[in-house]
Order: sequence, then structure tokens, then C-alpha cells
Amino acid sequence: MTKTNTKELEQLWNRWLVKSEDVLALLHQQTAALTMRQVERLESLQPELDAEMEAMGEIDSKAATCAKGLAGEFGCEPHLRGLVNVLEKADAQRVQALANKVIVAGRNVQRVIEKNKALIENELEYVNGSITVICTETQKSDGPYAPRRSQANVLMNQAA
Repeated sequence: MTKTNTKELEQLWNRWLVKSEDVLALLHQQTAALTMRQVERLESLQPELDAEMEAMGEIDSKAATCAKGLAGEFGCEPHLRGLVNVLEKADAQRVQALANKVIVAGRNVQRVIEKNKALIENELEYVNGSITVICTETQKSDGPYAPRRSQANVLMNQAA
């Protein structure tokens, strides 16, 4: 296998790495907005984040298809180890190094997604707890949030 055969895969992985940096930056902005409870900022970030994640997924699918095609070309197992085993040493080292960068970047993106998911779940629990307390307090027959008793019935009884 020559450098030209792996060139497309390398280009796709490099595009994926650039896209992952963009996604990571947006995820960090999302983290900040969640922490500061900036709903408007979250709503404005979401469409861009969704588009970037979708683009990253498309690049990932193309790279997987390319890697499977290369593996099929050389009759090896359709995974990275199988592909690296049939490459020339220089190509194999370059592909393996790039694959390692992709793996690390993917883990970083996943870690921030999980952190933001936990922040969102905590915020939802907080809101749910607050609503529960408010509803409980408004249902009590006495207290500062109890429904006001009408004085009209008392005045009508006195007039009668």
C-alpha cells in the first residue's frame, strides 16, 4: 500500500480533528451557559452545535467507509490493527499516529458531552424540586401561599 492509498483516509481524519475542535469549543460554551443558567445563550448555541455534530458524524462515516475499502483492497481485517499490519512501515506509523489523535479527540468530546449532560440533569432535578416545593406549599390550607379565603360569604351571612 502506498501513501496515495492512505491519503484520503488521512485527509478525512484531519478534517474530523478540525471539526472536533470546533465541536469542543461549542461544548465548552454550552458548559459555561449551563453553569451560568443562560437559557437564551443555550438556545442560540444548540442549532450550531447540532450542525457541527452532524458534520462530524458525516466525516466519521466517510472515514469508516474509506478504511473498510482500504482493508478490503488488501484483504485484511476491517479494523485499524488489520490495516496497519499490511501498510508499509512509514505509512503504518503515520496512520496509527493519526488514529491515536482521533481516538483522544473523540474521548475528549465524549467527556465534555457527558459533563454537560450531567449539568442538564442536575438543573432539571433542581427545577423539578422547586416546582414540587411550590406546588406543595400552594396546596396547604394555611401559610403564606395558601389560597385566600373569600370574605364575601362572611359578609353575606352577617347581612342576612
